[in-house]
Amino acid sequence: MTAPVAVLLVEDDSVIRQALAATLSRYGYAVTTAADGLTGLELFQQTQPDLLLLDVMLPGLDGIGLCRRVRETSTRPILMMSARDQALDVVSGLEAGADDYVTKPVDTSVLVARIRSVLRRAGHHQADAVEPAGNGLLEFGDLVIDPGALEVTVGGTPVALSATELRLLLEFAEQPGLVLSRATLLRSVWDYGWDGDSRVVDTCVQRLRTKIGADRIETVRGFGYKLRT
Repeated sequence: MTAPVAVLLVEDDSVIRQALAATLSRYGYAVTTAADGLTGLELFQQTQPDLLLLDVMLPGLDGIGLCRRVRETSTRPILMMSARDQALDVVSGLEAGADDYVTKPVDTSVLVARIRSVLRRAGHHQADAVEPAGNGLLEFGDLVIDPGALEVTVGGTPVALSATELRLLLEFAEQPGLVLSRATLLRSVWDYGWDGDSRVVDTCVQRLRTKIGADRIETVRGFGYKLRT
């Protein structure tokens, strides 16, 4: 039998924490909870969960800081929760390395859909990857992508990408030189429809640029982005 997906939920509000834990348990997830960021960090280091669900406003170490600490050593999927649908919360979480976010109060169906989406991006890249001829590598100058091994190097140096960053890079690599709109990327990478937040795309592109080179992905104003060949 396949082991249930392990979720670490870090939320300081006891009512919300218990309700979310019970809801996720009913969907088959194995949920561990923490009420503050430092405890959450300790539990992450001890248990290495499959996914982290973090509130932004946490005592001790806030969700943004916790996300950054996790990203120092791990590419596990991170979903942020914010009680305020404000650009600062959203962008700060994404820039810290979060894969996606939801706004509280959390709609159960939306939350579960987002969890499933980030887990798919983390665990099923190989089925979606390009299978080019030859040695199987996608090469763009000194940027080399191995879709089968899910490895990226720049100038021969390995680059650690989160699941979402890797899926985004693969989308660009599948269609090099072609301009991809934010709406297209939201559908293909984040599984969003028309209601997706384009800030997710913009922030993830910026994170990707810092890792593979700022000039690799070109902004086409008014249209979207493309991978330079």
